[in-house]
Amino acid sequence: MKILYQGSEGAYSQLAALEVYPKMDTISCKTFEECFQKCTENENLITIIPVENSIAGRVADIQYLMNKYKLQIYAEHFHKVSHNLMALPGIKIKNIKSVRSHSQAISQCQKVIKENNLEPIIAADTAGSAKFISINLKKDEAAIASTLAAEIYNLEIIKKNIEDDKKNVTRFLIMGKNAKHPEFKKDKYITSCIFKVKDKPAALYKCLGGFATNNISLSKLESFSEHSSFEQYLFLCDIVGHIEDPKVQKSLEELGFHTVSLDILGVYKASNFRDI
Repeated sequence: MKILYQGSEGAYSQLAALEVYPKMDTISCKTFEECFQKCTENENLITIIPVENSIAGRVADIQYLMNKYKLQIYAEHFHKVSHNLMALPGIKIKNIKSVRSHSQAISQCQKVIKENNLEPIIAADTAGSAKFISINLKKDEAAIASTLAAEIYNLEIIKKNIEDDKKNVTRFLIMGKNAKHPEFKKDKYITSCIFKVKDKPAALYKCLGGFATNNISLSKLESFSEHSSFEQYLFLCDIVGHIEDPKVQKSLEELGFHTVSLDILGVYKASNFRDI
C-alpha cells in the first residue's frame, strides 16, 4: 500500500501522511485530481487530502472531486501547520525582496511579510516554492514552507513558526477506492455523505429534521453547486455517529425521503483532536 499526496516533496501533505503512516511509501502528485484519479484506478493506493484549515477555511474544489470520484474515507487527521521562512544558505532577511509560497501560506503569514516589506508571489504549493528557489539560486527571494522542505532542498530557515495564528490546523482525509468501515463499538465515529436535495420548498429543512428528531449532531454541512448551476445544490455532511447506530440509520432514512441522491463517503473513527 502506498499513499499519494498533492505537491512537491516536502509538502505539508507529505508531513501529515508520514505522521499517520510513518513506514508507508509516499508518492507526490501534481494536482488533487491526479491523487483521486490514481486511487480510483488502483486499489493498492490511498491518498491524503486537505479539506479545511482552521484559519483559511475549506480547500477549494475538493468537494467537487469528492463528489466526482466517490472515494471512500478511511480516517481523518488534524495536522498542526508550522510555517517557516527560508532562503539560500547565508542569505539574510535584509537581502530578501520577495517571498514565494502557496496562496494559503501567504495569507497565513501576513505579519512577517508586512514587517519585512516583502512582495508576495503566489505559487502552486509550498514545497515547490522551496524547490524553485533552490534550483534557480534566487538570492533575493524566500519561500514559506515546512522544515522538511528546507532539509530536502538545502535551504536555510531564517525564521521559524511565522504563522500569524499559532492555532493553525489543517484537517486531512485519508481516502481509497474500496468501501470499508470500523466495527460499531462505543468509540466516537464520523459518517460522511453527499446528498442532493429535491427542488421543493423547505427541502433542506426537511432533510435535517431526522437528525434533530433522533438527537444526532452534524459536525459539518456545506453546500456547493453542481455543473456550474445555481438552481440546485449538493451538500457535504459529516454526521457524528456510526452508520450502524439505529439513530443514525433512522436519520438517514428520513434524509433519503427528501433527496434526489445520497452517497455515503465513509464511516471512520473521529480523531482525538476533536476532544482537545
